[in-house]
Amino acid sequence: MEVEAEIDRLPVDLLANIFVLFTSFTDLAQASGVCKKWKQGVNESLACRQNLSFAGWKMDDDSTARLVCHAYNLTRLHIPRSRWGCQITDAGLVRISFAKCVSNLTSISLWGLTGITDEGVVQLISRTRSLQHLNVGGTFITDESLFGIARSCPKLETIVLWSCRHVTENGLFALVDKCLELKSMNVWGTRVPVDCINNLLILSPALKIKVN
Repeated sequence: MEVEAEIDRLPVDLLANIFVLFTSFTDLAQASGVCKKWKQGVNESLACRQNLSFAGWKMDDDSTARLVCHAYNLTRLHIPRSRWGCQITDAGLVRISFAKCVSNLTSISLWGLTGITDEGVVQLISRTRSLQHLNVGGTFITDESLFGIARSCPKLETIVLWSCRHVTENGLFALVDKCLELKSMNVWGTRVPVDCINNLLILSPALKIKVN
């Protein structure tokens, strides 16, 4: 009669508490492939996470969306560009937008993702309800994204538009007009004229605008 290994006797909740300490997504993927119980433990560990950052990892649409979809309690999602090349596209953002956690996200970073456009950003943002901090610096978004953010993010407090060279004063005015909780805006590297900055401050005197 085959004797069950000691490690196989560990309950799923204990495995989940172990896996939540893992910082390597590669290790999590390998653990998930050991057996059904370990896969369940990995999934439950993801459900416990409130912060998920892919900084420093080479991720694609499929792997990123699968991980986010299991992170039911997520409130902070960071998918910044990595030196190995992050392959996230609009298709990935669309898939992520249907994850259960999206409506509870308070912080999203898409910094430097050159493979995304207004289509993916607007779809993702339209599903949020609690967003307070957004970083889309270094992307190729246009005013279309800003209009979408203005419609969907009434609780927005900070936004980073660093080097977003395709946004204009029209999009910025929409943000300030609709996002009444907005406290900070980074527009360094954009092509927005100085008089626009002055007019934004007239509209919202307490707003902190970083231009350099």
